[in-house]
Amino acid sequence: MKQTEQDISSKFPLAGIKVLDFGHTVMAPTCGLILADLGAEVVRIERVEGDPTRNLKGFGSGFFGYLNRNKESVAIDLKNPLSRPALERAIQWADVVIENFGPEVMSRLGYGYAEMSGINPRLVYCSLKGFLPGPYQARPALDEVVQMMGGLAYMTGPVGQPIRAGASIVDMTGGMFGVIGITAALRAREHTGQGALVTSALYETTAFLVGQHMAMAQFGDTPVVPMPARTQAWCLYDLCPCADGQMFIGITSDAQWKRFCAAFGLEELLDDPRLATNTSRTVERPWLLPRLNEKFATLSMASVETLCKKADIPFGPVRTPLDLLEDEHLRANGSLLEVTVGERRASVPAMPFRIDDHLPTVRLQPQDVGAQTGKYLQAWGLTDAESKDLFDRGAVAGPH
Repeated sequence: MKQTEQDISSKFPLAGIKVLDFGHTVMAPTCGLILADLGAEVVRIERVEGDPTRNLKGFGSGFFGYLNRNKESVAIDLKNPLSRPALERAIQWADVVIENFGPEVMSRLGYGYAEMSGINPRLVYCSLKGFLPGPYQARPALDEVVQMMGGLAYMTGPVGQPIRAGASIVDMTGGMFGVIGITAALRAREHTGQGALVTSALYETTAFLVGQHMAMAQFGDTPVVPMPARTQAWCLYDLCPCADGQMFIGITSDAQWKRFCAAFGLEELLDDPRLATNTSRTVERPWLLPRLNEKFATLSMASVETLCKKADIPFGPVRTPLDLLEDEHLRANGSLLEVTVGERRASVPAMPFRIDDHLPTVRLQPQDVGAQTGKYLQAWGLTDAESKDLFDRGAVAGPH
């Protein structure tokens, strides 16, 4: 059955949007991945020798395979003057450009916003940096650097032991904010006909993430202390030791407390006048929490899960990222996607949203270096002879 234009737009709302993704590592590739999963035609502009993340080891060994599905690859030497005509035609072709090089790198190469918008005034140019304009803007930055200087590491670790979050959370969130800015600029372009410069930055993203603590201190006169040392707002919002593991349980209302006590056979606590309200239960935490932990320690994880479900309260076991590969919920609803890089195959998370009932999936596996270079040189209007000359002289790379 032929899909209607409305069907396609609901599943791939960015279909028809053409993106040049000059990104590397995590921040810009995340931005490009979201656009690609939403249906945009995303072309990775790589070095002729390939994106360095293809060969990273250790912590970075999954970056390329995770962040580059649904993108095509053009390998081109930005520093080679021979590539300039091809890139200018690519810029004319594009709706969006993404880059996260160091400060002023793209401008030095002749591909900053001023240069590109001069070639294509309708272009939305997304520059993903360490800092927005200001005293710090010339400084290079990393996710972990801004977590330290932006207060996130302070809030994550125990007192006196700042610890980075357990994922590249600022890189990824900064990339998400880039997408928000891009889609807003594209919407505005429909009315003005003009593109825009969108800038998202790691440091300001970190500030946004810790803004809840800044507001807490100013609106609530509440001391800002690391999360492990915070004063709890609820009687039970803790990691609880079970006989064979750890379970996080949160009780945030009087109704939940009543159901919890009934399910776990703790009627004596339900009848205790000292525990009549959440506020009073919070005051009694010094003796209440050990009492509850005594109960949990006698129960298996499976038993605690059963009782929490019976009580209809929030709970979750402590697991590792690899445990998610066998998660019944993620497997049942299609939230794990199969991605292949070379001979290696992996299950990775899909986008954590749906549009109607459509889940963005893998339409194109991560590509070999320059797999589509020839295709796009043709699409950008170069003749066969011009393309062959660029390949022969090393200005571009890939099969041809």
